[in-house]
Amino acid sequence: MNKESTKDKIIEAAATIINEKGFNNTGIQEILRAADVPKGSFYFYFRSKEDFGLELVDYYMHFLKEKLVKHLKSSERSHLNRLRNFFNAALEIQKEHQFRRGCPIGNLAQETGGLNQAFQAKLKITFNRMTTEIGRCLELAQKSGEIDASLDPYETADFILNSWEGALLRMKVERSIDPLIGFEKMIFGKVLK
Repeated sequence: MNKESTKDKIIEAAATIINEKGFNNTGIQEILRAADVPKGSFYFYFRSKEDFGLELVDYYMHFLKEKLVKHLKSSERSHLNRLRNFFNAALEIQKEHQFRRGCPIGNLAQETGGLNQAFQAKLKITFNRMTTEIGRCLELAQKSGEIDASLDPYETADFILNSWEGALLRMKVERSIDPLIGFEKMIFGKVLK
């Protein structure tokens, strides 16, 4: 197995564990066991746990952007339905994992965003990219007359992302779908109506 595929294997194994347990609560040995990589080889692939964490943010960013773009560029005619389908797909993933996971970027932001400038900068870029994708979708929805012309699509996208992250946080605490249902009702039933 070449160096890059082993490195990818470590990141993929870690992504699942860390999304559920947290960055600081996940040990390097646990990650290596899950990846089926020999003990002690972590530092061959990463300079430090921080370096690894920053690469993990890139992995999550790519994963989330891929999912977001898949839904927002679907053949569904309604731009709002494209956005709704993205959030519904995310809701199904949360159900599948008994409401324990949340958003991997949001989770890392809560753990590391205020403590470490490197994480803070990379997480900010990630949130901005997500907001931009949602904003583009809202801009198209606005042009097709699906949402109010007075709404700023990018401010609204920012509000939607912030609301989603908050709903996921409450979902994890309550181990309940209710915050996500509340999000959907308010965003699609009131804000974007």
